[in-house]
Amino acid sequence: MSDAGRTAPSGARADGKRKAIVEAALRAFLDEGFDVSMDRIASAAGVSKVTVYNHFDSKENLFRAVVSGQLHEVLSVVEQIVESRLGDSDDVRGELLKACRAWVAALTLPDMMALRTLVVAESKRFPELGETWLESGPTRLHAVFATAMTRLGQRGVLDIPDVELAVLQLSGLVLSPNLVYGAYGQSPGKKLADRLVVAGVDMFLAYYGID
Repeated sequence: MSDAGRTAPSGARADGKRKAIVEAALRAFLDEGFDVSMDRIASAAGVSKVTVYNHFDSKENLFRAVVSGQLHEVLSVVEQIVESRLGDSDDVRGELLKACRAWVAALTLPDMMALRTLVVAESKRFPELGETWLESGPTRLHAVFATAMTRLGQRGVLDIPDVELAVLQLSGLVLSPNLVYGAYGQSPGKKLADRLVVAGVDMFLAYYGID
């Protein structure tokens, strides 16, 4: 069920309750999975179940709010680095390293890894959960990188004929290995994770750089 056409409670008090519900839902989903009861979430948030449904008309929509909120929070630093520095930087390698390190750090936080695993597990039952992850995470952030890379191309710093492909390649080089490790409950460790970022950025720039 969609939130479209309904008016959620508003005002400072309602905002506080909404925040408490989302925070309680995050912990409940991570602890017990998607099948956790709305009663459990309401109790943890210190509100009634009716209040939860006043803000979110279904558990699916509550989970989508948790996913989009978490992704927005952890990826905002990456967005800021890319938007404010990368496209016009005279030190593209340095700024790209900062952005990619922040990107990897954000999405390999334990809660984010667990949330991603849960989204993957539930996407067959509820495809909209996977769509929310893509829209709030990769699609949104890739667009920010694409804008910066387009600017670098306009400046003659990089030669990138297919920006969409280039962003996916960068993600594959620096982020995907860490996510693969994490999917099996392990971590490559800080040193290897950083080596992956440095090597990935250098490979990317070696391919798309202009001599």
